[in-house]
Amino acid sequence: MGPLADRRFAAVIFDMDGTLVDSTAAVLRCWVRWAQDEGVDPVRMAHSHGVPAEEIVARLLPPERRAAALRRITDLELADTHDITVLPGAAEALLAVPRDRSAIATSCTRPLAEARIAASGLVRPDVVVTVDDVAVGKPAPDPFLRAAELLAVDPRSCLVVEDAPSGITAAQAAGCATLAVTTTTPAERLEADLVVPGLADVLWKTADGGIRLHVSSDGPADEACSSLH
Repeated sequence: MGPLADRRFAAVIFDMDGTLVDSTAAVLRCWVRWAQDEGVDPVRMAHSHGVPAEEIVARLLPPERRAAALRRITDLELADTHDITVLPGAAEALLAVPRDRSAIATSCTRPLAEARIAASGLVRPDVVVTVDDVAVGKPAPDPFLRAAELLAVDPRSCLVVEDAPSGITAAQAAGCATLAVTTTTPAERLEADLVVPGLADVLWKTADGGIRLHVSSDGPADEACSSLH
C-alpha cells in the first residue's frame, strides 16, 4: 500500500472516463470522425486522454478554426453515447464511499458528463465538477480543488482516483493523494501513490469519520502493488 497505508481520507474524488465508465469506443469514434472532417492526422491526438477538448482543439488547429471545431466535437460526442458502460468495481465504490464524501471531477463539459453518466446508469454523486466549472482544466489542479471546496474538505485530505497521467498531475498539484487504475494507461506511465488494475481490486471502508482503502488479496491486484511510485 506504500504511502496510502493506514491513511484515512476525508473524501474520494473520482475521474469519470476510464475510471468509472468505459467510453473509449464512443470517444474514438467521435474524435476520428472529427479529425477526418478537420483534416487532422489522428496520430497527432495521441496521449490526449484526460485533457479537455478545448485544449486538444487549440493544440491542433489555428485560432480562426477553433470555435467551430470545438462545437463540432461537442455535438459529435453528445450524439454518441452508445457502448458506454460502468467499469468493474465503480458502482460498488460509489456506494461504499458516503455520498457527502465523494465527487466526480472530469474533463468533460457539463452536458457531456451528464449524458455519459445517464447512459451508463451510474449512480451520480451530488458533487460533479466539469471543465465548465473551472478556469483551467487538467493537468491544472483546479478541478480537484473545486471538488474539495464543494465537499467542504481540505484537498490534502482527499484521495483522487484517476486513469490518466494528466489527471494524476492535476491531483498531485492540488495536494491530493493518488490512486491510479490501469484501464487506459500502462502502469509505468502512472506516477501515483498506488497503482492497481481497476476499482474491482480495491475494498473501501468507512470508519472513525474517514475513508480507508485496502487492495484485495484476490486476483491481480497483488501484482499491482509492485507498481507503487
